[in-house]
Amino acid sequence: MEKNLELRGKKEMESKSELTQRRPVFIPAVDIFENKEALVLIADMPGVTNDGVEIHLEDSELTIRGKVLEEQQNVLPVYTEYRSGDYYRSFTLSNVIDQQKIEASMKDGVLKIILPKAETAKPRQITVQVG
Repeated sequence: MEKNLELRGKKEMESKSELTQRRPVFIPAVDIFENKEALVLIADMPGVTNDGVEIHLEDSELTIRGKVLEEQQNVLPVYTEYRSGDYYRSFTLSNVIDQQKIEASMKDGVLKIILPKAETAKPRQITVQVG
């Protein structure tokens, strides 16, 4: 089965309040995978370094922020096809996730967050007893 590639531009975040910065804020594209042990969240945030990513967890809300380093101020672009900006996205976690064991790593602008399942949510085999 052949799949065609679909071109998608960056989606800028719509804010209900005024932002205190002039840079655009984008919603990072995210893929979420599940296995027996955890959910794995992969977020694309090009231009964000390890120092530029912030992850917060409060009241079951996981918030991801990515800051891109400022571009050179003394350079005037002649032609651009790529808008630079920061990233923001949040997720509400259910009680299926063990919030104390969440891990994150960042490599080449790709953020990977491992959301381990709580022991009660993991599949298990139940033994049938005789008698």
